[in-house]
Order: sequence, then C-alpha cells, then structure tokens
Amino acid sequence: MKLTQAIIISALFLIFASCEKSYQPKPKGFLALNYPEASYKKAQIPCPYSFQINKNADIKASKTNNPCWLDIEYPELRGTIFITYKPVTDNLQKLLVDAQRLPLQHTIKADEIEGDTYINDKHRTYGTFYEVKGDAASQAQFYLTDSVRHFLTGSIYFKTQPNFDSIVPAAAYLEKDIRRIMESLQWAKIQD
Repeated sequence: MKLTQAIIISALFLIFASCEKSYQPKPKGFLALNYPEASYKKAQIPCPYSFQINKNADIKASKTNNPCWLDIEYPELRGTIFITYKPVTDNLQKLLVDAQRLPLQHTIKADEIEGDTYINDKHRTYGTFYEVKGDAASQAQFYLTDSVRHFLTGSIYFKTQPNFDSIVPAAAYLEKDIRRIMESLQWAKIQD
C-alpha cells in the first residue's frame, strides 16, 4: 500500500512539475557594429613620404626615437596601424626578408595568411599586403618600397585578446584604410 501511495505521489509530482515553462539557452548572437563611413585626408607628417589617412583616426609619433615611425590610432575600434620607415642603404635584401618574415611569425595562431603583390608604377611603390586570418595578434600587414631609397611597413594590432570572430568587422574596416595608405603613398622628392 505504501509503495502504491509513493508511486501515485511521485507521478502527481512529475505531472505538476512538468507543467512549468521550460527554458532554453539563447543562441549566441553577432554584434551589429556600425562604423563611421571612411573619409580621407592627407596626413601632415614631416617625413620622406606622405599618404592619406581616415579622418576618424589620430596620427601620432611612435614612442620610439624615430620621428617617421607613426601610430595611427582608432580609439573607437581599440586598434592601431603601426607604420615604420627605414631608408634603403645597401640593405634592401635584409629589409625585404624582415618584412616578409614578420607575417610568418603569426602562423602559430593564424588559420591562413594570404599575400597580395602591390605594384604602382606611377608612385614608384612596390610591395605586398598580407591578410592574416585566425586568432593572430595582427590581422593585416604590408610593406612598400621604391627599391632605391625608401622602405615602409605597416601592421594592424588591437588592444584586446586576439579572437578572430569578434574583431573581424574592425579588422575589415582597418584593412580598407591600410589599402588606402598603400594606394595613396608617395615618396618625397629628394634633391640629388
């Protein structure tokens, strides 16, 4: 008899307990990030090169002793494009090897690294743009040279833990700005 009562009470408890609303976890969503439309201006810098930057960016001298190393900061994106400049003085091969080696340092975390050759005969700028996919520290890098006097490199870094899925929109925005830097780069005319 006690066993029958226990079964009936258990069955009633299960019936009433099952009438409660069931809860399911919400699926992960994607952020709808909207960045301001890019508008460009010529960077005012006292260096042997010039280019256009996004008006939404702040250009600052790097914390190094080299006045032509620049930090192009994007406060809203928490990202920076770091620009370095070195004159070519019988060291072009070393500069090229160093610039091509830098993206390869990210292969441990990167899922894929794509390199696109860049040639602009009008401005005498030649180089490569690297897009790094995956949880690498830098999502894009490039170098440009005239092969005679000038060598410039650039790379994107974010002030956050690398997580490719969450920084893709910001990385894509900055990659467009890097491409604009590459397309608008001009070397200063040097008097011989």
